[in-house]
Amino acid sequence: MSSENADAVQEHEESSVWDVVVVGGGPAGASAAYAAAVAGRRVLLLEKAELPRYKTCGGGIIGFSRDSLPPGFELPLRDRIHAVTFSLNGRLARTRRSKRMLFGLINRPEFDAGLVEEAQKAGAEVRTGATVTRVEQHGASVPDRRTVAVVLSGGETVLARAVVGADGSAGRIGAHVGVKLDQVDLGLEAEIPVPATVAEDWAGRVLIDWGPMPGSYGWVFPKGDVLTVGVISARGDGAGTKRYLEDFTARLGLAGFEPKISSGHLTRCRSDDSPLSRGRVLVCGDAAGLLEPWTREGISFALRSGRLAGEWAVRIAESHDAVDARRQALNYAFAIKAGLGVEMSVGRRMLKLFERRPGVLHAVLTGFRPAWNAFAGITRGTTSLGELVRTHPLAQRALNAMDR
Repeated sequence: MSSENADAVQEHEESSVWDVVVVGGGPAGASAAYAAAVAGRRVLLLEKAELPRYKTCGGGIIGFSRDSLPPGFELPLRDRIHAVTFSLNGRLARTRRSKRMLFGLINRPEFDAGLVEEAQKAGAEVRTGATVTRVEQHGASVPDRRTVAVVLSGGETVLARAVVGADGSAGRIGAHVGVKLDQVDLGLEAEIPVPATVAEDWAGRVLIDWGPMPGSYGWVFPKGDVLTVGVISARGDGAGTKRYLEDFTARLGLAGFEPKISSGHLTRCRSDDSPLSRGRVLVCGDAAGLLEPWTREGISFALRSGRLAGEWAVRIAESHDAVDARRQALNYAFAIKAGLGVEMSVGRRMLKLFERRPGVLHAVLTGFRPAWNAFAGITRGTTSLGELVRTHPLAQRALNAMDR
């Protein structure tokens, strides 16, 4: 074979291998695809559903989520929240208000589709209706040690220099990496259309109700003429969680309205020693078990971890041997643990406190202005749970005292 022909064959082989393949088109996957595409790499985003698609989610966009969006991304906000009503299993309700917006509310179908569109604008190719059955880093499907094979349900194999798994907590990529989970919760939610008079009562205000089961709470998020009403609690008492949602909806006077969607989902938090990579494969968002353990807030964790995964997937794609690929994967894990990992650690402590003493937490939030200011700072993104504990000795002492 002539040198020209050999070069042509090598060029064809290289062009058939993607730099980065991202599995999953939610906020984590779209953020990873965007980050890798902005870096000028050939990126393929695989999503098993057709977009837009419904996802069970309250849809709260806090400051950290807003700050992690692509430049110029216009949030499809359904409402802007300036007030929060807190209640303790329907009792002791108190509303705290703010002149500045606390956070915004979105519907996931249009939000997710918008993020995927941003990844496309950055240069990523998107394939919907593509179900991944497994990934292989060794074997006949893998031409060399720099390549990962992504096998689709129809038998097609897609080759990549690096893979980002963002296909949810029960996805194939997390199983390949060996993600370990130590907290699983059940969330139930209903999207309830309401008359204009009811919608006006809720405009600009959310309700957070500390529930009857340890660690449980409920919420009402207004989105125009629809209220998102949901509850969450530890998995294991599905009947109790369902009763909580029914009782919660009834006492709010919403039981007479027919939901247009009723759904449920499991949220899963990673254990401290859970891996975030395997070879040239990274995981982020729900696929990595990354979310805040107390509130179970996941959108900001998905956006932030997805961006980091996309950036480090580019470095892995550029790695010419397993040693350098491993080094980059460890750097990704360090970045996750140094930021989101710290927030999760504090969130676990807050959940344990909340499980034991929900009344104390309710009293502090509704009656102690510094606690309300801290809550507002977290929702706006000016601080985080980790920063509060690290920079405020009083918060650290209080948390330590309540731990005992």
